[in-house]
Amino acid sequence: MAERKRPNRHHERIADVDEVPIRLSVASLEEGGFLATSPDLPGLVAEGRSVTEAVEIAQGLGRKIIESCLAHGDPLPPAFAKARREPREFIVPVGIP
Repeated sequence: MAERKRPNRHHERIADVDEVPIRLSVASLEEGGFLATSPDLPGLVAEGRSVTEAVEIAQGLGRKIIESCLAHGDPLPPAFAKARREPREFIVPVGIP
């Protein structure tokens, strides 16, 4: 039986995205719906018909606020300042039939 050679291992970038948990405060509105704000991300105000929708809108808006800070060279809010790090590299096995 021939010895099976191991292929050269190499690192490949999987994703450049880091995630930072932020606190959200969600309050019901008198006229109906919900309002989400965050003490960790100034300027984040998201309104939705349900709590879930308000949170989903807040996530998207939070991403846009951070993208804008990065694009314009503005400082990141403190909750995000330490999140920028080099992309992680992974080695994942792939089966060969």
